[in-house]
Amino acid sequence: MKKVSRELPKMEAGIAKPEMTVGLDLGDRYSHYCFLDSDGEVVEEGRVQSTEAALRRHFEGEGCLRVALECGTHSPWVSRLLNALGHQVIVANARKIPTITGSESKNDRNDAEKLARFAAFDPKLLSPLEHRSEERQVDLNLIHARSTLVRARTMIVNALRGLVKSAGGRLPACSTESLPARALAAIPPALSAVATPLLEQIGLLNAQVDGMDKQIEKLSAKYPEIVLLRTAPGVGPIVAAAYVLTLGEPDAASNRSAGAFLGLRPAQSQSGAADPQRRISKAGDSFLRSLLVQSAQYVLGRFGPDSELRRWGLKLAATGGKRGKKRAIIAVARKLAVVLHALWRSGQRFQPFPQQTAVAA
Repeated sequence: MKKVSRELPKMEAGIAKPEMTVGLDLGDRYSHYCFLDSDGEVVEEGRVQSTEAALRRHFEGEGCLRVALECGTHSPWVSRLLNALGHQVIVANARKIPTITGSESKNDRNDAEKLARFAAFDPKLLSPLEHRSEERQVDLNLIHARSTLVRARTMIVNALRGLVKSAGGRLPACSTESLPARALAAIPPALSAVATPLLEQIGLLNAQVDGMDKQIEKLSAKYPEIVLLRTAPGVGPIVAAAYVLTLGEPDAASNRSAGAFLGLRPAQSQSGAADPQRRISKAGDSFLRSLLVQSAQYVLGRFGPDSELRRWGLKLAATGGKRGKKRAIIAVARKLAVVLHALWRSGQRFQPFPQQTAVAA
């Protein structure tokens, strides 16, 4: 559709509502858009290539627009681009818009119009979220890339052990780092041609993961709060860095809502007198949630240091029957998320027994 001319006033101090609202449904190759005027009438519809050059040509030079788009793969760089062009950008939380995600007539054109209408009426209906800065995203990508390499290494190790077992042998029980050196003598001669490339890949991945670990250790110089969070039990450099980079700022959530922010609080479905118990919501960042669960497993495990958090979790696990331990792990992960947030905001180190410390002081 031919592009129409629009004369719009610039937004002042990010407060004034622009006269034109745009819904932008981002796609991998093309993105559909819908322009609404102040009366809610469709002014223009169409699609544009999902490239920086095409989006810049389409939105540069316009007056201030209110642009609504769903969070996704392309939303971080698109939102930064549109902000740089002077537009008011609203990034919608797709999980919380069932009117769009669960629609029976879902298509890109309708999604763009619905985004525009929600943004024009009340942006809060879109449960807007704010993307982290580009610098923090690059640092967080380092942690995600390391996780990908670790998963690939685990898959290769499991495949190698399975191959050796199928030939009647067995690889020694050892760490992944020492496996390439110790497994060579245990591989049957008939499997040498098949197993050698796998061992080489494991050694290469070990070196790459070790290099990334060193880079992650250096992040504490850029983000000093990482050192503070590492004083909590079960929280190493990866968990602390992922927590800081995912939340961005300590004011992103309150202490009590940190667990809910990461999807570790039970979902609610209360209506009248009915208030059934449900599973955790699993909202928020799934990667950080899995890291906190791993930390909780360490806290409740054999080598977890004694603390009030550990005692509380073990007591909860002992009174919950067969499913008690699993529930205790999730509960400790949720409490650990709250503790880390409190440490971040207060600037204090973790105290295993805070009440005793307060009395002694």
